Amino acid sequence: MRSTADALQLFEKSVERYLFELEDLTMEQLLAAPNEEEWSIGQMFVHLIQSTHYMLRNVEQCLAGGDDVTGVTKGKTEDGKALFELGSFPPIRIKVPASSYTTPQPEGKEQLIEGLRDVLERMKRIERVLNQAPDGNKAIHPKFGALNAKEWFLLVEMHFRHHFLQLERLLNVLEK
Repeated sequence: MRSTADALQLFEKSVERYLFELEDLTMEQLLAAPNEEEWSIGQMFVHLIQSTHYMLRNVEQCLAGGDDVTGVTKGKTEDGKALFELGSFPPIRIKVPASSYTTPQPEGKEQLIEGLRDVLERMKRIERVLNQAPDGNKAIHPKFGALNAKEWFLLVEMHFRHHFLQLERLLNVLEK
């Protein structure tokens, strides 16, 4: 399993790449969805930011302890075991229903830039204290099962890397 320091370095590079890609996109391009079933690039960025905050809340819960995490006796699901053995999501599309309610369009580019910078700073702060996290404190992921603080942290980096496939596909749609 990758170290949290290595994961943080990879995460920083991912954020840099997302910020670089964001520079040349107009709001019109950020809001354009290929169809009603898919997110726009802007919604994908909102998803990354929102889901990272969710995952980091779970890291913080595992660090803090409490009945909701210390009493978890379940382990990872088969999907969870495979994900961590591979060290990344499989290179396939994972279908989540497009919805402006759960994944709204961004209000502006600055919102996305600030959101990406915010999650990066939060990752840096959390990584410094992860060595204090008891491995037995776990929070449940709906697909991957019970994950401890370090696993939730690693999941953030894998998730950011996974969405590069979607970004490339959406950028190619814009070019057509």
